[in-house]
Amino acid sequence: MSAPSAGIPDEITTADLVDAMGRIHRHRCHILDLVSPVPGRRLFGPAVTISYFPTCNARLDAGTYNFADLFYQAVADGGEGKVLVLASNGYQDTSLAGGTKLARVEKMRLAGVLADGRLRDFDELGRHDFATYCRGEATRWGGDVVTPYQANVPVVVSQVGIHPGDFVFADASGAVVIPASQLDDVVEEAMRVNAEDRASIDNIANESPLGGERDRR
Repeated sequence: MSAPSAGIPDEITTADLVDAMGRIHRHRCHILDLVSPVPGRRLFGPAVTISYFPTCNARLDAGTYNFADLFYQAVADGGEGKVLVLASNGYQDTSLAGGTKLARVEKMRLAGVLADGRLRDFDELGRHDFATYCRGEATRWGGDVVTPYQANVPVVVSQVGIHPGDFVFADASGAVVIPASQLDDVVEEAMRVNAEDRASIDNIANESPLGGERDRR
């Protein structure tokens, strides 16, 4: 299923989408505590994934298990408009990549990156056109801790399951994961949520404090 022709309307936030998902589903879909080199930049697109595994030179040969090879496996069917999800599998304080490795994201015209770990080179990442959300900035290389292991497999990020092809949306408040088959339904419901909230704000602006006190008595 493709994204809506206009993407996510500008007025829709992660909170609206999470509320909409809550009306349709009961599973956890939201991811919190993310930071970005450009916090105002929104991220949206279908997921491609790279799952990391604890580094072991005896089992994970660098000639096979490296970021470049796993990245190109992840985008083998095309990368334009997609979101690269990097799953640390518990190593949230470890660097999963940096500005040099992630230059491939711009080369292949992805929408951006969602990393369940730290990234290096925020200044450099901020100069790219794509959006980036992660657990924070790192200074130390993390290749001796975790290794890119599998491409385009289901992953778990902050207790949220992400299948390749699921849609990821992120803004300054957090991220939400939406099943591809229900994207349009969720976006439509989010627009209703947003409209209801705006109507409630208008009602609050016009309500009478004295009337409210009489109602409470």
